[in-house]
Formats: sequence, structure tokens, C-alpha cells
Amino acid sequence: MHPMIQHGFLRVAAASPLLRVADCGYNADQILALLKRAESEAIALVVFPELSLTGYTCGDLFHHTTLQRGALDALQDLTRATASAFSGIAIVGLPLAVDDQVFNCAAVLHQGRLLGLVPKSFIPNYKEFYERRWFAVAATARSRTVTVSGVTVPFGTDRLFTAADVDGFTVGVEICEDLWVPIPPSSYQALAGATVLVNLSASNEVIGKAAYRRQLVLNQSGRCMAAYVYAACGVSESTTDLVFGGHCLIGENGSLLAESRRFQREGFLLSADVDLERLCADRIRTNSFGDNHLYLNPERGFERVSFNYSDGDARPAATDLRRLVEAHPFVPQGQETLRERCEEIFQTQVAGLAKRLEHIGKPPVSIGISGGLDSTLALVVACKTLDTLAVARDRVLAFTMPGFGTSSRTRDNARALMHLLGVTAREVDIRQLCLDEMRLMGHKPFGIDLTGLTVAELTERFRHIPPERCEDLVFENVQARMRTSILMNAGFVIGTGDVSESALGWCTYNGDHMSMYNPNSSIPKTLVKFLVAWAARNEFDGEVRRTLLDVVDTEISPELLPLSGDGKTQQATENSIGPYELHDFFLYHFLRYGASPEKILFLASHAQFDQPYHAEEIRRWLQVFIKRFFANQFKRSCLPDGPKVGTISLSPRGDWRMPSDARAELWLRWAEGQ
Repeated sequence: MHPMIQHGFLRVAAASPLLRVADCGYNADQILALLKRAESEAIALVVFPELSLTGYTCGDLFHHTTLQRGALDALQDLTRATASAFSGIAIVGLPLAVDDQVFNCAAVLHQGRLLGLVPKSFIPNYKEFYERRWFAVAATARSRTVTVSGVTVPFGTDRLFTAADVDGFTVGVEICEDLWVPIPPSSYQALAGATVLVNLSASNEVIGKAAYRRQLVLNQSGRCMAAYVYAACGVSESTTDLVFGGHCLIGENGSLLAESRRFQREGFLLSADVDLERLCADRIRTNSFGDNHLYLNPERGFERVSFNYSDGDARPAATDLRRLVEAHPFVPQGQETLRERCEEIFQTQVAGLAKRLEHIGKPPVSIGISGGLDSTLALVVACKTLDTLAVARDRVLAFTMPGFGTSSRTRDNARALMHLLGVTAREVDIRQLCLDEMRLMGHKPFGIDLTGLTVAELTERFRHIPPERCEDLVFENVQARMRTSILMNAGFVIGTGDVSESALGWCTYNGDHMSMYNPNSSIPKTLVKFLVAWAARNEFDGEVRRTLLDVVDTEISPELLPLSGDGKTQQATENSIGPYELHDFFLYHFLRYGASPEKILFLASHAQFDQPYHAEEIRRWLQVFIKRFFANQFKRSCLPDGPKVGTISLSPRGDWRMPSDARAELWLRWAEGQ
């Protein structure tokens, strides 16, 4: 694999050089200087502005053969220079006289070779634009090839440029106005296989145009499931009537990776690493993208101009990753986005539960309140749902069911929440019920014979169990299933488990695993924690706020093992299965993009988590994630109904269908670096 291309990342750049209008030699030198800089930064593709060899504002000079020949001479010099100065793809703009017409063209260069010339398809001739005076539309060209410096090269809008030795690296080229029409040429290029779309532009600046331009680039990258590199000319163009700001943008599948500051008075490179693997994975799973071929004009085909990206000497290796890797991909960033996203999530949860309750006659609902994060979020959603349906909150039958491992902190918080939110609060001590059931089973928890023991006596015996012996899955499951049995017999059960627990199988089958509707079903643990904190600070005040924030600060635990001698819980979930911020990171990239363990580790090494993790620690927890994910599909195959809230869901009816007996060896081998 080429050192600049690892895990599917390709470093691209939009360049806006200083230039002199109509001084082709000078402009070529400025372009070459930026290419040399790009080489030192391990950039694989650089896009320059429209007509960058001459300047966009040459006017009637475009019809002068002197300027046309000057542009070709500069192109020849630049092409020759790329053999040693730049090892990637460079795309520059120039006017080209062909078939008794002048075309506004993009020239694609690679290591001393001119791969092809692409003319501009749509020529603006309205408002401040007057290009039809000088340039012909691409459709009027008769030639399929042109001769430049004695070499015959492809010419036309039906050419894509493909690296034969790099999976997924295919370039489609369009020029400025081409993006602003109802169906841009890049749409067809993407459907034909282009993953990196480039635009050589000379878009001038007027009030509000930058925002619209950004929107165009991001929307097109999203529709095309592609990377989009947009390079615009800057302030050194003629300002007779217009000013150009050098607004450069790099988008990827609807997301902005990089954006330049406008009106810079020096040449610059704007670079980012685009993820070709991610783009290809999204295209494969989105079948409607491929179905678009059915509606294409069969006469509109594309020919591929192939090149070997790795030809030549060894290239410089990238030592960084030029894109933001979100450590918490499920948690929104920015205050305004946070507010909007949280409101949207709550509304989605409430709408899903409200529809189900309306359909079955608005019965009383039962919910288990542990004083933990998940049940707290579900309780808030249940209260807001009944408010929406104009049903009294006392129809929420909230049960707190302390067992052998319930701490005073979570019990007190559960009691407080039920009281403060005005629901019907019920407390059921399940210890005697569990003791009776274990006796019927003949089970001896932690080796203790239950014959003749009372709950108080058994609880006292538990206080003396050494921590290393405090492990009994049957004992834990009996409590979890007892709680579910009580809830099922009390009313319509609202589930509380989240998608992180489903992914890891961190739930008791037919215990907390089961409900009649689960509004938390597609919400990961990191987002649950954030939502409860957000609700505390934005939806409540006083004692409710204090209690909610205390829930957020409480260590995550199922509290199914006996308390220690000093009354503290001995069961910390993240000590057992790993940090949720890591598991949610793994889950996002594994499920959303089908990323390999190697790539997940690479991405994790560039993310800023809440606490630092050693590489081996991340690797170890990733192995835990993979093993548990594959081993627990049988639990996910019968999950209850619940709304999809974000991009990730494990619903067996919707997003995820996986055999319960699939083996994990391939994924574990990659994770272990074997």
C-alpha cells in the first residue's frame, strides 16, 4: 500500500495561488511552488482554480493566439516539472483552441504526463458573467482527442481518471458553473464510479454567496456519496468589476472537512484526508445509488483514463491525519446543534411511544426505575409522552425494585425522581422473591446453602464474601428476570436498555432485555448520559435537576452482585466490559461504515477521548467488543419495538440482520494484527 494511502485515506488539496492576469509563465511558477509544497505534505491530489494558467479575468485576450500559445507552453513546462516535483495528480485550468472554438478546460497531470483535458460543460452568460463571448460549450466539440506538444491526449467531458493501483480512487472533473445547474456533470461522473469530484472555479464574491456555495458543495458531495474538492481563484484576479475571494472547500458525503478563509493575500493549500473506503462502503449498502443507472441516458457513457499512482520513486509518508475524528460520534457538537439535536431526539422518542400507546388505548405503563442513566431517560420520555397525550402522569406505574446489590445512592435517586415527576411510585423489595426462586432451583449462590436462611441472614452472609469470589451469573439473572416479571404483570412495559448494551449483550435475556416498547432502543450509552445531563440543565430545575445530575455522576452498574462490607457496590460495568466511550466509538465505525478493526484502531489513535488510553488498552477493549458483539446476536434477534433515532440501530427488523452463529475469527485476527 502506498504510504500516502492507508486505511482508505487519500490526502487531497484545493489550491488558490497568487497570479498575474495573462502572465502564464509566472502563474505556472506559482502553481509549481504549491505543488512542491504539496509533495512535502504527502498530498495525493491538488486542484487549482478555473483558468489558473492565464487568470479568469483575461476577457477578449482569450481569443488571442498569443495567450493561447502562452497557456500551452506553460502547461508543457508544468507537465514536465511534475515528473520530479510532484508525484500525485495536479489539475489546472487553461483556455484551449479546438475545432475552431475556444474551450475553458481542466488539464489533468500526473508525473510528467498529461492524462487528459476536460472542457467546461455549462457556460454562464447572465448577470456579471459573459463567458459565451469567449468560450464554447463542451457539447459543440467535435474532437475526441487533441494533440498537445506532439502528444495525443483524451479530450471531452466523458473521461474519468482512475488509479489502477489504488482501490476506489477515480477522479471526475467539472468546472465552476457545472456545479450550479440542476443536474451537474459530477452526478453522472459519480454514478459512473468517480469517488473524488473536483471543481476548478472562479466564483466571485457577493453578499451571501459563500454560504450558498458551501451548501452546493456539501449537498453535491452528499448526493453523490463522494469527496468534493472545490478550488476558487483569489484576490489577484482583475477587480475591474468583480472581486474573487479564493473560497476553497473540501466536502465528503455531506460533511465539511475543510474550508479556507477568504480574501487571503498569498497563495495557499487547503488540505484534508478523504476516506475512500467509507465512500465505497456507503455506495455499496445504499442500493438506490446504483439504481440511478437505470435512468441514465444509455448514450452517456464514460471512458476511463488509467494511471498507476505508485509509479516512480518512493513518496513521502503522511505522519498525521488531516480530518477530525470525533471521539464521541453520537454526541452532537456546538451549543445550537446540541439544543436542536436533543429536542429532536426527545421528540422522536416521545412520538414513537405516543403512537404505540394511542394504538392500544392509552393503558397504564409500567417502568422499572433503578436510579441509573437508562431508566432515568426512559422515565423522562414516558412523562413527556403522557403530557403530550393529555394523560395524567399517575398512569406511569414506576417501580423501584431493590435487590441484594442496590446501593443507597441509586435507591434514593429512584425514589426522588418518581416523587418529583409525579408518577405512581411503588417500591418492591425483590430479595425474598429471589431467595424463594433460588431455593426452588436448588441454586447455592456463591456456594452458600440457602436452607433455613432469612433474607437478613443471607444479606449478612454476602457481606463476608471475598471480592475474588463475588461472581455468580445465575444469581444476577434471577434478580433481573424477577424485576421484568413484576413489570410485565403490572402494565404495558416501557423498556430502558440502550443500543450499547444490545451491541455488547450486556443484558439478561428475557430480563432487562425485554419490554413491550423501548424508546431507548437505538440510543448509545454516551448519548444517554449526555441527554440526561442536557435535560437536567434545560428542561428542569430545583431538586429534579439536582437528582438528574447526580444520576449522571453515578458510576454505571447493574447492581446485581452483593454490596461490599461497607455498603458499596462491587460491580462497575466499565471495569468489566470496558469504557462506553470506546465501545460506542467502535460500534459507530463498525456498524455505520463496516470499518475493519485495523482501521478502527487507527481512527481511535487520532481521537481525543475524555481520558487517555494506551494503544494496547484500546486494542484489548476492541477485542472485547468484537467477541461480545458476535456472541450476543441471539439477544438482538428478538429485540422489542423502538424508534430509530440516529444513524445506528440494531433492530432485527430494520438496520441489522446477522446470523446468531457467525464466527468472529477474521475480525479478531485483524484486531490482533496477525
